[in-house]
Amino acid sequence: MSSHAEDTVVHVDVKAGDDVSIVTFGCRLNAYESEVIRKRAAEDGLTDAVVFNTCAVTGEAVRQARQAIRKARRERPGAKLIVTGCAAQIDPAAFAAMAEVDLVLGNAEKSQAGAYAPTAEPMRVRVNDIMSVRETAGHLIDGLKDRARAYVEVQNGCDHRCTFCVIPYGRGNSRSAPAGEVVEQVRRLAAEGYREVVLTGVDVTSWGADLPGQPTLGQLVARILKLVPDLPRLRLSSIDAAEIDPDLLKGFEDPRLMPYLHLSLQAGDDMILKRMKRRHLRADALKLIADVRAVRPDVAFGADLIAGFPTETDEMFENTLKLVDEAGLAFLHVFPFSPRPGTPAARMPQLQRPVIKARAARLREAGQAALQRHLAAQVGRTLSGLVEKGGIARAEDFTEIAFSGEAEVGGIVTLRVTGVEAGRLTAELA
Repeated sequence: MSSHAEDTVVHVDVKAGDDVSIVTFGCRLNAYESEVIRKRAAEDGLTDAVVFNTCAVTGEAVRQARQAIRKARRERPGAKLIVTGCAAQIDPAAFAAMAEVDLVLGNAEKSQAGAYAPTAEPMRVRVNDIMSVRETAGHLIDGLKDRARAYVEVQNGCDHRCTFCVIPYGRGNSRSAPAGEVVEQVRRLAAEGYREVVLTGVDVTSWGADLPGQPTLGQLVARILKLVPDLPRLRLSSIDAAEIDPDLLKGFEDPRLMPYLHLSLQAGDDMILKRMKRRHLRADALKLIADVRAVRPDVAFGADLIAGFPTETDEMFENTLKLVDEAGLAFLHVFPFSPRPGTPAARMPQLQRPVIKARAARLREAGQAALQRHLAAQVGRTLSGLVEKGGIARAEDFTEIAFSGEAEVGGIVTLRVTGVEAGRLTAELA
């Protein structure tokens, strides 16, 4: 499991028209699927409605979605309230039972033509078996764009069954988009002027396992770099620490493949990793990091880490804490363990909530210290940055840079780093 946890419990309001709003919870993939929902809702003639694109990765994400639905009903008593996304897919009955909700759509249904068309039918639940879905989301291969960069969903779903995770039940089994379609889409985006394209999915490193000949993600990256020479920057979203194929490792020799990897590590203790049913051990993660650094010394690493997994002792937690420094991580996403109903981890002996919160706080402190070290090492350097919005750019290794001067959003600028402020670099245009 990887990119589902990239930015959990993020709320994004996307206007689909004057009277239609889309409220997004969860990972970046959800955020960009909300753009597809926005287009589909407009095509279907949806009016006076709020669509909630939910996340199920933590209990908190589900709680916040339910809270937002109740608030929306108070603020817009006449609007149609539609609930979709992973939480709706996994537990449609819970949302259907809410008096505020008019329609529940599954993850496969949320992008289908006619899904949001006005109808005289009363309360409906349209959620099919996600495990029966075989095709990738074809509409997403059209590329999801923000002003600075474009995203191409190359894969959806997950074949692994980590003991803490419900996402496979919300996203289904792994499905890959064909390489030819991906390359063609990246070529179109580059021709439109996008300087950076991100390959995204739920478990990106499993791309190709279900395709004829079982190509690897590294082979896909190599094809894109070779066949789309006009693209200055290709980036990968979160990847599984268990999987990095030799071709992908070789891909980092090309400076156009961005030197940043966000790893789905989850823990730094072997016993906890086994109880999580992860496919890597501590040494595997450290070797992967060392192997990539050997090819690309300027690479930076981020990681997802769970604090307070069931049965985690003080010693086991210390192993995870120490991993932050040993691996030289720069960016952490820390998740206090939250038991998800129906998962094996929910049936294991649970830790007390204060212990979990305290461990999460210590991990976040370690993450802040690691980020500060990473930032301090950049001062005085000249970096290339993709401008995300006025005065803010993203370095090749994903470090955020605040800069003075005017530059076009989506353009690549050369920046001289002058200092560190508020968790990011400061710089001036070179």
